[in-house]
Amino acid sequence: MPQSKASTGRTNDLLSALGRDQIDLLSPHITTENLDQGVILSEAGDETEFVYFPHSGMLSLLAVLNDGRAIETAMVGREGAVGAMAGLGLYISEVRVVVQLRAEVSKIAASRFRKATARSDVLRDLCMNSNEVLLAQTRVTAACNAVHVIEARFCRWLLHTADRAGNDPINLTQQFLAEMLGVRRTSVTEVARRVQGMGAIEYSRGSIKIQDRKLLERLACECYATLSARSVL
Repeated sequence: MPQSKASTGRTNDLLSALGRDQIDLLSPHITTENLDQGVILSEAGDETEFVYFPHSGMLSLLAVLNDGRAIETAMVGREGAVGAMAGLGLYISEVRVVVQLRAEVSKIAASRFRKATARSDVLRDLCMNSNEVLLAQTRVTAACNAVHVIEARFCRWLLHTADRAGNDPINLTQQFLAEMLGVRRTSVTEVARRVQGMGAIEYSRGSIKIQDRKLLERLACECYATLSARSVL
């Protein structure tokens, strides 16, 4: 499968689990590239043009409201794929897809992916299973946003992000964090200071480093464990 010269050496779990027959269907049409943080890959209402399989970093799926506000509904790292339902037919995205953490991805044109999927039950199952994982994330995230306090949600979100970022610091602006959580920027500042004061994180100039993961897990809501149990990282 083609790899970029700057490959991280990590692999996407879905692609790694495929057999040789499925890889042979996909590999002539897959390219691998690096995506910068903040790049928007598609908007809500767009026809899905590419299917993305992250090897590193993270892609966020955001619901966009009529007034322009957006909130994260799901996140995808090397455990999953974005746009896989395009393998079953023309697919219009209901979310904005943005690169949350600088990512290396393999991508394939949706039209090529559909042709490959038409020839493989395994690839059709991949499309369905990937969609079920994203739907489960969306349901839990919606409940979390509705009933849990900002601090617990903030800690849950950091843990999920750290799982995909590895040991690297998480570089995000307060505005970006506020959008992910659907809160005001001032709320993010207050929560980050409190969590830092407890010794769970170190936060400076948009860079977050987890100092005490066990403490952060205790501060997070139950949704971290719930969502982690439904994905393989």
